[in-house]
Amino acid sequence: MAAGASVRLGQPKQLLPYHGNSLLRHAAQTACDACCGEVIIVLGAYSTLLELELVNLPVRVIYAEDWQEGMAASFRAGIHAIANYDAALVMLCDQPLVTAEHLQALLAEFQPGVIVASDYGEALGPPCVFDRAYFPELLALTGDSGARKLLKKYPCRTVAFPGGRIDVDTLMDWQALAVPTPPD
Repeated sequence: MAAGASVRLGQPKQLLPYHGNSLLRHAAQTACDACCGEVIIVLGAYSTLLELELVNLPVRVIYAEDWQEGMAASFRAGIHAIANYDAALVMLCDQPLVTAEHLQALLAEFQPGVIVASDYGEALGPPCVFDRAYFPELLALTGDSGARKLLKKYPCRTVAFPGGRIDVDTLMDWQALAVPTPPD
């Protein structure tokens, strides 16, 4: 999901550079590298600019028309796009420490009827895998709340992800990540 306007940052965080790519392209490439099925990118704010970051990647772009509402709009757009799928692996473009291996580990823990969440140590959060049984509740989300209430409401299988708490919401968050890209 990459539909937000990055209000706290004051510029599209999806376009911030990270290891030679934008955060958006890095997240999309990570999802593609995980070989987890169709990769769908949910865009909203800055969609024209952001689409350029996805050129030549095997992804399908969809739009959260009501992206201004918040994260719930992205969930609804994404779940509508996969209504007939058995499950959804949901990730955010502002968690740059997510790896293809972590996504594969989440999928390996998945069983029908369950939610698999990333365990940050003190909390659960994205990336997550949701069985289709939870799609109606994801479609019912409103406002700027994500699926955290589902993670609290239902028992979840988990995969350790200590870096999950690291996300980019402010310029200081991004600067803390700034690691020089090694030369070729």
